[in-house]
Amino acid sequence: MNIIEAIVLAVVEGLTEFLPVSSTGHMIITSSMLGIHKDEFTKLYEVSIQFGAILAVVVLYGRKFFEFRRWQFYAKLIVGVIPALVLGYFFSDEIDDLLESPTTVAIAMLAGGLLLMVIDSLFKKPTIESDDQISFPKAFIVGLWQTIAMIPGVSRSAASIIGGMSQKFTRHLAAEFSFFLAVPTMLAASIYSLFVKKWTSAGGVVRRGIDIITSTEENTVSFITGNVVAFVVAMFAIRFFINYLKVYGFKVFGVYRILAGITLLILLLTGVIEG
Repeated sequence: MNIIEAIVLAVVEGLTEFLPVSSTGHMIITSSMLGIHKDEFTKLYEVSIQFGAILAVVVLYGRKFFEFRRWQFYAKLIVGVIPALVLGYFFSDEIDDLLESPTTVAIAMLAGGLLLMVIDSLFKKPTIESDDQISFPKAFIVGLWQTIAMIPGVSRSAASIIGGMSQKFTRHLAAEFSFFLAVPTMLAASIYSLFVKKWTSAGGVVRRGIDIITSTEENTVSFITGNVVAFVVAMFAIRFFINYLKVYGFKVFGVYRILAGITLLILLLTGVIEG
């Protein structure tokens, strides 16, 4: 993967990570269209550039994250992220296997798209309008919904937003709480992929993620550049999404997911992408 390909993937990550459209699915489609070889660095890169995206949330919502007197805000995030941390730790290998299945991603994108088409009709009359009103049990339930996104193609954002709306959150709050949950969830995933997980190359060499990144100047430059690009693009994507939800619902994202899922299936059936 060269620096141009790294930038393109970072743009895709920044655009799709916080929209309910599945960043994983878009990464697979983009990588295949560009003919990017899935070596150990590419797989690591696709996970680790999430760090730049989550930094955008911290910057945009800095008042919430750095108002340390609001201890309950942090406690709710911890409660909400527990299910993902537990399942992610115990089923890391199984999740990696699913990531290698574009067919799973395509089906999940289609199913999620159909659900988003009707989500505004399913969950009417929300009663919870601010994070101060979110109880610990509700935060945990949203966290359980988020674990569904361990199936690639579901979309972490979509799963947690649907979870929030099922608990009577307004769609605006459901989206924001999804962003907040992303910070500890994705930060943990990035740290795990960089410093804990052992990555095996095609030649059988086993290394930590951070060692792969620092092994060549090209890898290091791609990693830093990718995170900067993902951060900038995610800033714009989050602002667009929140402003859009204030006026419209999720139907357009449902339609888009269905079209993207169909596109991925066509690429699989025509052999452009190997299933």
